[in-house]
Amino acid sequence: MNQDHKPIVRVKDVMRDKFEIIDGFTTVADAIRQFKATGSKALIVKRRNADDEFGIVLLSDIAKKVLGKDCAPERVNVYEIMSKPLLSVPPDMDIRYCVRLFENFGISIAPVMENREVIGTVRYDELVLIGMLRD
Repeated sequence: MNQDHKPIVRVKDVMRDKFEIIDGFTTVADAIRQFKATGSKALIVKRRNADDEFGIVLLSDIAKKVLGKDCAPERVNVYEIMSKPLLSVPPDMDIRYCVRLFENFGISIAPVMENREVIGTVRYDELVLIGMLRD
């Protein structure tokens, strides 16, 4: 039992409900432009159809799989470097378990999904900066 009787902080309490979505056929060069224009930390890659899964592309993916391999970003599509399927979290998850999930799988950002749809994203910094200081 929680000794200090603090209310549980849930992922939905700290998630960002504004996030960027991109098509998998977008070039990495255009994805970089979208990262720069929006200041986003991740781009969610659209599903091709209802039976498909979402993907995610991070700047680190671009650095490792395009820049590090000396590929031309104009000639590489997002679907070639994205991670798919996503490791996602439900909105009602306690943030303490979300942090453990991040640690266990070596991730720092995840989409928040409900009914097979992305409704937001959550990152380590939000879990700490917002979640730990909630009253």
